[in-house]
Amino acid sequence: MIYTLITMKNQRSLFLLILFCLGIQAQDSNDVILDALNLANFENGKVHKVWLGLGDNEFGNRITVPVIILKGAEEGKVLGLTAAIHGNELNGISIIHKLIDEINPSGLKGTVVAIPGLNPLAIARNQREFMDLQDLNRLFPGKPNGNRSQQMAYQIGEKIVPLFDYHIDLHTASFGRVNSLYGRGDMSDETLAKMLRLLQPDIIVSNKGKASFGEASGLTLRAFAISKGVHSITMEYGNPQVYQSEMVKRGVEGILKVLNGFGFSDSKYDLPELGYVCSKSYWVFTQKGGYLEVLVELKQIVEKGEQIAILKNAFGEVVEQYAAPESGIVIGKSTNPVSISGSRIIHLGILQGK
Repeated sequence: MIYTLITMKNQRSLFLLILFCLGIQAQDSNDVILDALNLANFENGKVHKVWLGLGDNEFGNRITVPVIILKGAEEGKVLGLTAAIHGNELNGISIIHKLIDEINPSGLKGTVVAIPGLNPLAIARNQREFMDLQDLNRLFPGKPNGNRSQQMAYQIGEKIVPLFDYHIDLHTASFGRVNSLYGRGDMSDETLAKMLRLLQPDIIVSNKGKASFGEASGLTLRAFAISKGVHSITMEYGNPQVYQSEMVKRGVEGILKVLNGFGFSDSKYDLPELGYVCSKSYWVFTQKGGYLEVLVELKQIVEKGEQIAILKNAFGEVVEQYAAPESGIVIGKSTNPVSISGSRIIHLGILQGK
């Protein structure tokens, strides 16, 4: 005779699974893995923490992302926060963790759905891309029967994006680069412009969020969300693979202002003064290989023709000097001296009206 031992933990997990399958409200738990999120199933006035399944790994176990749901005491709009769709962009994770400690859901009108780690396989590998080295933020809407990264993008697009009315996608620079605190969104859209101003970035780049270089075979998460009727913007908070206390602090303060400004609370707010706004931006690249020294700083205003970098060969001889192709502001820059031809130098923003 074969005896099956069911542990108390397994009994509890089975009970929770039955409740969710039946559509019955259950207490949230860090052990719960859901295949879909129905916000109506979560109790008002509380914080809920669950795992959302987005496909399977090589062992047949669920690939999961953490989801924090701050369900307001009153029904209303939904603000979505996503962090680390690039696995080395971690400041957004800390912003979400600290933000939820600042919000009392019993005084919230509406819901905040926060995902502190949208690309878990990349986070675990300390890399930017998904496990097949594809950039998830260039693949939306993905494909239900596509390759590994296409299916992941599809799952995000189907299970997460439709929950949102407003969306802030939290990013940083990637390896070998640093960023100012800047935002991207269409400033001709009144709602997006208000969101960006409330977040108080140092620089705003006004654009519509389409993928535009590299392996870009689809839309960014922001552009996809907008195509689905979501008010979506991107925020860049500093540098990769670190927690930066000042960036995190400013991120939390900005999102709280967005909640105030869009009626999620009764708190009053002031719309901040508009800072630097760029009509476009682009990277300047090297033409040869060598050792790169970038001569300008983040947020520095540069004039057309001003020297921005020098490139030396292995013997320390200058092989190229680089000048700003237009007047503008330094949004981001390379910090890695080792450069092959086509390496990034600076991310140059062209100020509106210039």
